[in-house]
Amino acid sequence: MRGAVRRALTAAVLAALALATTACGKEGSPPAKGPQPDELPRYRVAQGFELNDSATWRGAKRRGRLVVGAKEDQPYMGEKDPATGRYSGFDIEIAKMMAASLGFDPRRISFRTIASANRETALQNGQIDYYVGTYTINDLRKRQVGFAGPYYEAGQSLLVRDEENDIHGPGDLGGKKVCSAAGSTPLQRIEDDYPQADPVAYDAYSICVDNLLTYQVDAVTTDDTILMGYAAKAPDELKLAGRPFSKEPYGIGVPKRDTALRFALDDAIEAHQKNGDWNKAYDATLGLSGVPAPRAPAVNRYPAS
Repeated sequence: MRGAVRRALTAAVLAALALATTACGKEGSPPAKGPQPDELPRYRVAQGFELNDSATWRGAKRRGRLVVGAKEDQPYMGEKDPATGRYSGFDIEIAKMMAASLGFDPRRISFRTIASANRETALQNGQIDYYVGTYTINDLRKRQVGFAGPYYEAGQSLLVRDEENDIHGPGDLGGKKVCSAAGSTPLQRIEDDYPQADPVAYDAYSICVDNLLTYQVDAVTTDDTILMGYAAKAPDELKLAGRPFSKEPYGIGVPKRDTALRFALDDAIEAHQKNGDWNKAYDATLGLSGVPAPRAPAVNRYPAS
């Protein structure tokens, strides 16, 4: 009887995750347990704001709206409802805060899904004004684009079944099947630093989560923000184990030469941290995973190059 109940629960969870992690779904069926619009913070729009030293800002002003790059397949970070086209998640809230500080009502944002491999090109070609989507700041990327922030520091972590009591961190992975995306940095870190683990690779994290729920793997690993989103979708079935074991500072990508925009966004991040908007946005999105808000990271305002 217990096995039948478990299989039924797993089937229900997989159905909910399928809605949340694919770009298609039954029309009229929104992702389960997503951030609710009426529970999200409102951000005060700066009146009379001018940033004429920024070519990007001037172009958006003439256009009458901002074009912001985002992810669409990361629950509670950057997710697009296939039925309504609405984007939601913590990254989306960060993008809205930034728009308000730049003098744009957040309703005047056009979100555009940009794949990770195309982020730098989209910024360099002017396809988007800025990018908010689990975008880790590193020196290689800073040669091609600018970064405001960081606004959040993620870290590689582990997602396990709720009943799991033996895995508390990467040191407990001996003989365990650990799933991640093929070719990803998290998979490489497991292979290099934790050779006692048994790594398993698939093309998408959603496949890893499916395999976790059906007992084919013992854990899934990637950035904790992404795993928190999956845990929030199935809080009775999934949980994060232990503490993050890497540092991934997320920044807002901007055109490399637009230092004025970068510094304005740095100011905005600090202001929204100070006035409580950052914490409210976290609680309404990633906080639904049950993980309390961490301390917001200090902005790294590096000089123009």
